[in-house]
Amino acid sequence: MRLLDTAKLCGMIARPGGAWEMTMLIRTMVLGAMTGAAALALGSCATMSEDQCLAGAWGERGYKDGLEGLAQTRLNDHAAACAKYGVVPETEVYMSAREDGLRSYCTPSGGFQAGRLGRSYAGVCPAYAEEEFTPAFEDGRRVYAVEQVVSSAETDLSSAVARIEDREDKLEAKRRELDQEGLTDEQRQKIRERIDEVRGEIRDARRRAREAEDALRYARDEADRLRFSIGSRYGGW
Repeated sequence: MRLLDTAKLCGMIARPGGAWEMTMLIRTMVLGAMTGAAALALGSCATMSEDQCLAGAWGERGYKDGLEGLAQTRLNDHAAACAKYGVVPETEVYMSAREDGLRSYCTPSGGFQAGRLGRSYAGVCPAYAEEEFTPAFEDGRRVYAVEQVVSSAETDLSSAVARIEDREDKLEAKRRELDQEGLTDEQRQKIRERIDEVRGEIRDARRRAREAEDALRYARDEADRLRFSIGSRYGGW
């Protein structure tokens, strides 16, 4: 959420039905964050280092990949990464351990945690497990997305406050400059003009800070509603 968005949000507050519109926009941003997280996860790739390939430990690697819900094709990535070092994966060991990891992953709590970390789902769970896994995963994704919106709003507010402080320091410096002796009338006029500009920048920064505060409040409200909706279904979070 950028300050440009907060200006739009605050325009909503001023008119009838504005609070509802802001809530809808926050939820749209949440959906956007969820989509972005999925795209990021799908676009990522992993490789094993030379030390990891030479160490082997294919059981540990398989269990970890299963616990993270990675697709079976992950082994192909490892094989390609290790080929340059002359290492061939121990497929049976890896696959057996991966199944152990998947048993922990394909649970409601596993799905919720995966979603909350912003990960994508690779369709690795059996149908009977997906019945409970999928809703939990989607709940986790909703939490992840709304937390991203809150974090972005907090960043916007911090930036606005920093801008205010910077401009106030600049204003004080210009006032001191104006008090100096030996300045020509032209120089004093230019300093006064700059002081007026800085005052305008401070007003603008304060307006942006108010907008950011409003956006953050609504984002936190949305997060609270989500927490209430999910409750302790998947343990403490």
